[in-house]
Amino acid sequence: MRPPTALLAVMAKEVRQTLRDRRIAFVLIAAPVIQLVVLGHAVNLDVRDVPTIVADQDQTPASRALVAALTAGDTFTPVAATRRAADAHDALVQGDASVALIVPDGYAAARVSDHPVALQVLTDGSDSNRATFAQSAITNYTLSASARAAHRAAPVRIEPRVLFNPTLASTFYFVPGVAATLLLLVALVVMSMGLAREKEMGTLEQVLVTPIRPLTLILGKTIPLGVIGLLDLTLVIIAAMALFHVPMRGDLATLYLGGALYLLAILGLGLFLSSLAKNQQQAFFLAMFVMLPAMLLSGFMTPIANMPAFIQPLTLFNPARHFVEILRAVMLEGASFGDVLSQLIALAGLGLSVFGAAALTVSRRLG
Repeated sequence: MRPPTALLAVMAKEVRQTLRDRRIAFVLIAAPVIQLVVLGHAVNLDVRDVPTIVADQDQTPASRALVAALTAGDTFTPVAATRRAADAHDALVQGDASVALIVPDGYAAARVSDHPVALQVLTDGSDSNRATFAQSAITNYTLSASARAAHRAAPVRIEPRVLFNPTLASTFYFVPGVAATLLLLVALVVMSMGLAREKEMGTLEQVLVTPIRPLTLILGKTIPLGVIGLLDLTLVIIAAMALFHVPMRGDLATLYLGGALYLLAILGLGLFLSSLAKNQQQAFFLAMFVMLPAMLLSGFMTPIANMPAFIQPLTLFNPARHFVEILRAVMLEGASFGDVLSQLIALAGLGLSVFGAAALTVSRRLG
């Protein structure tokens, strides 16, 4: 049997076997989209509807106007009102509110006389993201209101402008990262369990007695999964754009090139893990053991710059980090091939080295 014919035969066998097993077909095709929808909604740092208790000790039109303005949007939701600061503090301690705004007695008089006045804001620090955002929102509003009410113009006027994500939606940041981690999950788990399943079922020995070479067998098993992985990438991108309104501003060809190199590295890693495992259970646990650090060190949730200095160099050997950067750059910033060339080179180096080493290891074990 000629090598091209043998390769096509192995690929056809792999596709038929995958489609015949409905569980694997579901994991490969439907699961990534479902997980993107769930994780895209679940992983969200946008702060809205923060339960807020207001202690208005002044009870004047000016203090009521301040409270009404602060709670007019969707950031703060008033849950109670009181005149005693102690009641607001108790509500925060008991968990009835996450933010307590205390307007002191004499607020209106101080504003009229142009004297400084202090507002007290208590926040629940157990949710640091919400507490930081709430404090920042109240501080920014009061500073802006003071500047507008001042008799003279402020010496410095700041006009912020946010590029690439004007609304600062956290989904724009997280959804591309979710796409990369889902490809990692699907490709690594399915590939690592592939040869292990063949070992358990005894079909691997039957294939090895044929004239098919080990390298042909390896390529025949990985190429269909690579094509399915690119199909998953397409479905995930469509879902991200349709459901979460994540833009696509860059070059699609560059994105798919990065996806192909990323899948090459992931499938190579899965192939290596499958050579170590004696059964599917071992392959699954090995994949989980590798996948969790890869996700955490990808910059998917925590920026690389915020990680300890001794960990940051390790992320350079993580294919997920480079593909997350490519996804965000292409989709949000409109990056082209030249803009992400360093990430593409890193993925190519990792993919070729990992897949080459894995193929060599498996070929020796099968030979």
